Amino acid sequence: MLILSRKPGESIVIDGRIIIKIMRLEGDVVKIGIDAPIEIPVHRQEVYDEIQKSNKESLTDSRTKLPHLAAGKPDRAASFPKGNGTNDSQY
Repeated sequence: MLILSRKPGESIVIDGRIIIKIMRLEGDVVKIGIDAPIEIPVHRQEVYDEIQKSNKESLTDSRTKLPHLAAGKPDRAASFPKGNGTNDSQY
């Protein structure tokens, strides 16, 4: 981890695209401004951790399985008559 000292009004540049500026000090709280391209998500650590936790939970939740089609039943595409104005290749 790189540790830098900055005064209010001073900035740090990351990769030439992200600027972190020390806006002001309020007691033991540091107010910072972050200027980053829109495609780079910026979150507070606790929010980021919650997003990661939620993503992991959604991957491990048991999902409802789709029912298997019974053998011998025609599929939906076979029930559409030809020449009905639809693009047959999508079925």
